[in-house]
Amino acid sequence: MQLSIRHETRYTYSEPLAYTIQQLHLTPRIEPQQHAVHWKLLAPGHLNAYTDAYGNLSHMLTMDRAHGNLAIVAEGVVETSSPWQGRIAANDSLSPLIYTMPTRLTAPTPGIIELAAACLPDGSAGSRHLMKLAEHIFGAVRYQSGATAVTTPAGDALQLGSGVCQDHAHIFLACCHAHGIPARYVSGYVDPEDTGHAASHAWVDAWAADPGHEGWISIDVTHARLMTDAYCRIAVGRDYEAAAPVRGMRHGGGDEALAVDVRIVQQ
Repeated sequence: MQLSIRHETRYTYSEPLAYTIQQLHLTPRIEPQQHAVHWKLLAPGHLNAYTDAYGNLSHMLTMDRAHGNLAIVAEGVVETSSPWQGRIAANDSLSPLIYTMPTRLTAPTPGIIELAAACLPDGSAGSRHLMKLAEHIFGAVRYQSGATAVTTPAGDALQLGSGVCQDHAHIFLACCHAHGIPARYVSGYVDPEDTGHAASHAWVDAWAADPGHEGWISIDVTHARLMTDAYCRIAVGRDYEAAAPVRGMRHGGGDEALAVDVRIVQQ
């Protein structure tokens, strides 16, 4: 499948800024199941390209002149293929064990530990149990935009019983980490199909141990399904903070208004 993607992030400020620095994860990862046919990133200021510690194609954007708004546009065409049974063929330089350590957003709570014990008996990391965990989270945490923030920890979202894709991913990661199972956060895009609602998306990779196979499988917890060719992977990390599409700091600017527009079309 070929996905045509356009992602615009626009900041508007009530007062001029003197300085902005943003870390951008807006370029598709180089992986066997996807490749960018063409891709470009447009932004004012200075863009410095680099590859981060997780193997993500990243940019550091800096603007050191006065500005009252900031627009960042990433667009292009990505060719994707469906991984068999969700199995990700990735040539990672990092040990999967680095994805077993909890973060502030994936710290275990009594509720997380109870859920992990129910869905991952004896710490089982088989695909069947991992999908059971995703299905349970899908049923227990209703999708509700605005119910949480990007700073909401997994345990709080689980207790609240509502959240968005990043909360579903963080809860899944927290449960896996409670049993020492490697699991990582994935940010990217998904074809909205007939829903008409295109947006950045978040899901997970989990280290599955099945008879005859051990490795990453990619699971969309929000939809309780395996990743297909409808997904474009942008970044991986230990949680949202490591894989966020845009994350940074500014000096000045007063109040900030953020508008995001994502369009995804099958070619």
